[in-house]
Amino acid sequence: MQKPIRLAYLVSHPIQYQAPLLRRLAQEPGIDLTVLYRSDISVASFRDPEFGTVFEWDVPLLSGYRYEFLPAWGATDRLSYWKPMTTGLDHWLDRSRFDALWVHGWGYFSHLRAIKMAKARGLRVLIRGESILQIQPRAWWKQAVREVLIRRVVRAADAYLAIGSWNHDFYLHYGADPARLFSMPYAVDNDFFRARCEAAARDRDALRQSLGLEPGRPVILYASKMTSRKRSLDLLDAYIKLAPNRHEPHPYLLFVGDGELRPLLEQRARETGWDSIRFLGFKNQTELPAFFDLCDVFVLPSFDEPWGLVVNEVMNAGRAVIVSDQVGCGPDLVRHRENGWVFRAGDVEGLSAGLRFVLENPEHTRALGDRSREIIANWGFEQDVQGLKQALSTIMQGTE
Repeated sequence: MQKPIRLAYLVSHPIQYQAPLLRRLAQEPGIDLTVLYRSDISVASFRDPEFGTVFEWDVPLLSGYRYEFLPAWGATDRLSYWKPMTTGLDHWLDRSRFDALWVHGWGYFSHLRAIKMAKARGLRVLIRGESILQIQPRAWWKQAVREVLIRRVVRAADAYLAIGSWNHDFYLHYGADPARLFSMPYAVDNDFFRARCEAAARDRDALRQSLGLEPGRPVILYASKMTSRKRSLDLLDAYIKLAPNRHEPHPYLLFVGDGELRPLLEQRARETGWDSIRFLGFKNQTELPAFFDLCDVFVLPSFDEPWGLVVNEVMNAGRAVIVSDQVGCGPDLVRHRENGWVFRAGDVEGLSAGLRFVLENPEHTRALGDRSREIIANWGFEQDVQGLKQALSTIMQGTE
């Protein structure tokens, strides 16, 4: 029998979306995984500056796989290009005798340094990140520096793990060898969200009643940070356009989340005089499936959104989805008029048209949602495992 490949995975901090994938990879016989974290910022209660609130993830982040927190100079409670400045990685690479290093993201000095260390020791390097060509720095000099930096990273890597179509094109643009470009889709724990949404369906009527929602009226859901990049105001404006006569629209509009724009959104909602717009605050991972099940359509109208994993989550509830053309998951998960609607980012009229299309009638809305469930069923952790194994098999040939 072949020995398992000893794989080190370097990532900034424990991430709620990734923990279940790491548990799955730890079970794979051919992979001996060790996760190396640079920060423990997300393990206990912390303040997310975009949510504007203090919370603690209510799902396990560190169980079911082997991990280490790398030592660092200074505080580890802030993530930036320089911070935290990791120390001791060279000793880890020497002592643990890894075969390969998988790095998540290259927007950190410590990650770039790790790639250089790994190559100097003869390790194979795999890279995965969210970057897409559709998001570029505004300043010309930042773009010039980024161009040089990314081409160096791409040249140094032995394999590239593409999270989706736009990310795949990104690697090719920067000179990646197509033979070493593998699909490792950006996925969530489909089993978790599907089971939670199915369980929530049993209490759907009780949740509607607790929120004061009349039976039979459709529900539009927004569940994200309320920041300018997420364009939550566009959704409110599009919703208002559903009622040109200023009478309250038939669907409800629910905002789940928090952030700097919430006071402005609440003020604009009050000005309508309607009772159909609700603000429900931040909801944690185990709470969200109930709202996914409750809604008829989910909307993510963001600018400059590298992916949008919340779309994956809600598709497991079998719901129609509307996204802007700047949401990275769109080309892979949202089929225009098939399981939802794609509109030009910032086009409030286009978003309002999408809401009308999706909510045309209950049967039509359900059919769109059923198609969402079919699509997401083939975009999960098993596809991730296969993509990673293919990459490792290719780059480790001839190393024994």
